[in-house]
Amino acid sequence: MRRKLRERPSSTPAVNARARVSANAGVSISLNDRDKLAGKWFEKLVALQARLRAPNGCPWDREQTHESLRKFLIEETYEVLDAMETGDAREFSGELGDLLLQVIFHSILAEEAGKFTISDVIESVHTKMVRRHPHVFGDTKAANSAEVLKNWEQIKASERAEADGGKKSAHLSEDSTASILTGVPRSLPAVLEAYQLTRRASRVGFDWDNLEGILDKLDEEKRELQSLVATNTRDLGAAEGRTAGARLEEEVGDLLFAGVNIARFLGIDPEIALKKANRKFKERFHFMEAAAGAEGMEFANLPRERKEELWNSAKLTEQKKGLGARKTVGAGDAR
Repeated sequence: MRRKLRERPSSTPAVNARARVSANAGVSISLNDRDKLAGKWFEKLVALQARLRAPNGCPWDREQTHESLRKFLIEETYEVLDAMETGDAREFSGELGDLLLQVIFHSILAEEAGKFTISDVIESVHTKMVRRHPHVFGDTKAANSAEVLKNWEQIKASERAEADGGKKSAHLSEDSTASILTGVPRSLPAVLEAYQLTRRASRVGFDWDNLEGILDKLDEEKRELQSLVATNTRDLGAAEGRTAGARLEEEVGDLLFAGVNIARFLGIDPEIALKKANRKFKERFHFMEAAAGAEGMEFANLPRERKEELWNSAKLTEQKKGLGARKTVGAGDAR
C-alpha cells in the first residue's frame, strides 16, 4: 500500500515559499511528451522507494540513514563518471538512474523526519535555476559564457548573504561584502577544493592572464621546494625537524595548488585528470608485473634498470594500442 506523503513541513519558512513563487512568476516553460513521460516514471520511482521504506518493505532499506548512505552517494557519483568514459549509453543511463535513486532515498528519509520532501528538492532547484538565469528568464544580458558565469557567482553571493539574514561573515570586516568563496565545502577532497576556490576567484576577474604565467609559478614553487630540500640536514633536532617538515608540507602544497590551477585554467577538471593518470599508472604497473611473471621473476626482485625497461615497454604498448584505436575510428569514419 502506497504511503501517504506528508504535507510540506511546517518548519519551512513561509517567506521562502513566497520567494520561490515569486521567482517562478511569469516564467513559461512548455512541456513536451518527453517531459510528461519522465514525470510519470519519476512518480513511480518515488512511490517505489517509499514502499521499500514502509513497515512491510525491505529490511535493508528500512535500516538506512543519511549517514549510512553517504558512501553509496559517493560511489554512485564515481560510477557515473566511469560509465561516461566507456561511451556505453545504456551503462551511462543506468548509473545516472542509480545516482538519482540516492537523491530520492535521502529525500524520503528527510520527509520521514518532517524536514522536507522530494517536491521541496525539485522546487528548490527549479527556482534556483530560474533565478540564476536572468539572461534567459529576465532582462539581464549575457553575451558569452564568461558573463554568464560572472553573473552566476554574483547571484550566488547575494543568495548566501540573504540566507545569512544580511549579517556579515565572522571572518570579514564590518565594511566587507560576503566572500565569493563562501560555500565551498571544506569537506571536499583537497584537489576539488582547490579547483572550486580558484574557479570562483577567476569568475570575478582574479586569474592569470595566460598559461605561461601559471607555468612560471609552477617553476617558482618547484625551485622553492628544491632549495628547501637542499638546505635540509639530517642533524636537525626534534623541534627543528618538525619545523622543517611543516615547511616542506607547505611547499609541496603550493606546488600541488599550482598544478590544480593549471588544469582549471585549461578548462580541465583536475580530479578527473588525476583519476585518469591513476588508471594509466595502474595499467602500466600491471603490465610490468605480468611481464616479470612471464620471465619467471617477481617484479619486486628485478633490478632497477629492468624495471625501467618494462615501464618503457608498457608505455610503448599503450601508445600502439592508442594508435590502433585511432586508425580503427578513422576507418569507420571513412565508411
